[in-house]
Amino acid sequence: MKAVLFEKAHHLDVTTLDIPGVGDTDILVQVEACGICGTDIHIVEGVARSTPPVVLGHEYAGRVVEVGKSVKGIREGERVAVDPNIACGTCFYCRRGLVHLCSSLVALGVDRNGGMEEYCVVPAGQAFILGGDMPPEICAFVEPLSCAVHGIDRAEILHGDTVVILGGGPVGLLMLQLARHAGAAFTVLVEPQGHKRALAEIEGATMVIDPSHGDVIERVRSLAAEGADVVLECAGSPVTAELSLKLARRGGRIVFFGVCPIGVTIPVEPNLVYFKELTIAGSYVNPHTFSRAIALLRSGAVRVDRFPVRCFPLDGVHEAFRVHREGISLKSILKPNAAAQ
Repeated sequence: MKAVLFEKAHHLDVTTLDIPGVGDTDILVQVEACGICGTDIHIVEGVARSTPPVVLGHEYAGRVVEVGKSVKGIREGERVAVDPNIACGTCFYCRRGLVHLCSSLVALGVDRNGGMEEYCVVPAGQAFILGGDMPPEICAFVEPLSCAVHGIDRAEILHGDTVVILGGGPVGLLMLQLARHAGAAFTVLVEPQGHKRALAEIEGATMVIDPSHGDVIERVRSLAAEGADVVLECAGSPVTAELSLKLARRGGRIVFFGVCPIGVTIPVEPNLVYFKELTIAGSYVNPHTFSRAIALLRSGAVRVDRFPVRCFPLDGVHEAFRVHREGISLKSILKPNAAAQ
């Protein structure tokens, strides 16, 4: 079978591997769609951790073609989305219910072979039955949506809040929809790229701001005089991380969701955090939010069918990475078994 193998920084190849064998508690998934995200780009660039050699891809879904003899509740032929994050279940954090902070957390597509291959072995406990007939391109959004749901949980949005979202990529646009469903009265999205701002308007943002034209803080305060109740930093930039501290009102809440490069710092005035009584939270992966993400997509409460995506075969992975990296399309999706679908 074909697979996209990462062996070392700046070295990504389409190769041929044997179809893996299935253990007693595993399933074999024929991958229908696998999204490319910023983490994949960072791994290949050598600025994010992984355990090579490894088949990349952690945003994926497919059809079960084989079931281990001890697996219950999943049958051949069912379609599943895969939660890539595997917790040990016994460490200090797992025993406190903080499975996403597991001391021994490993991830499919990062530490173990993931979805950028025709067939992938998945521990049965990581597979979530999709139900219905969602297209593969939509199913590939379950994993990033599950992470966004956790971010919204961390934000503790109240009905009537003003929410500012910094960054209008796939996650920022998911956050926009989730913030509205959480009760936000006003939603503001800040994004330099015009086509992403246009999408934010389609998704119902109250205000869309181009940060390269005018003062973002002034624009936000024209809508919310005291500043934002909640700021969701989704760009993973030190510039937007620092801006978030200035946009939040006194008593406001800030969630750092975007992934800044390791080692990057921003200046923080402790007296400002004290005086404004800011709550600053991080949001890391997707603890217990996978089923909720599937429900949101199945019900249409969150829609991604309006997102412009480009699909590629595995042989087109380098072009898919380029399209994603340059922002040509909102999302690149690999379809390893496109001919069979």
